[in-house]
Amino acid sequence: MLKTMNMNQEKYWDKAASKKEFTTPFAMEVFNRHVLKTDRILDVGCGYGRVLDELWQEGFDQSCGVDYSPKMIERGKKLFPYLELSEAAIPFGFESNVFDVVILVAVLTCIVEDEVQELMMQEICRVLKPGGVLYINDFLINTDDRNIRRYKAFEKKYNIYGIFELDEGAVLRHHTKDYLAHLTLPFEKLEFEQLVYTTMNKHRSNGFYYLGRLKK
Repeated sequence: MLKTMNMNQEKYWDKAASKKEFTTPFAMEVFNRHVLKTDRILDVGCGYGRVLDELWQEGFDQSCGVDYSPKMIERGKKLFPYLELSEAAIPFGFESNVFDVVILVAVLTCIVEDEVQELMMQEICRVLKPGGVLYINDFLINTDDRNIRRYKAFEKKYNIYGIFELDEGAVLRHHTKDYLAHLTLPFEKLEFEQLVYTTMNKHRSNGFYYLGRLKK
């Protein structure tokens, strides 16, 4: 996860680091169509390194991950000592134009503010090489009664439809496809598919994967 304006989020994710198992699947077959094994990959909001390990096992060994939760990084280093994981927030601390690929897996859902998401996207564009690839997995707006109730319950507080709070302390967000199109304007779309995912709390939710290439 990456730092947001809500400092309670940091406490939540540090606590979650010891018990949460992230479930969003990574579209490896699709990823392989656009990324070389020799490409340098940055996993932004890598958590405990689950996806980076999948990439490592697939042969993508030029990769590293950053996350603002020290407890997530600590867990990842114990689980996967061969991975390069480090604590970082925005800005990431890398030089410009050094990565061929950036991945975001269930990160936008944890960063609820438009302005922070846009800052993160600017930073991603900075560290990517021209023509670099962005891969996103995340969650879309749902239309079932349960989700509609909680979107409406918190819309006035956050001034965004799709944000909601969990009783355990997290503030999360589901996104519209129109907003995602706006957020990824610097990229040429390569792939997009809408799917249904199981969330970390074992609910079903609309989701998607997206791949785009940074416009030169």
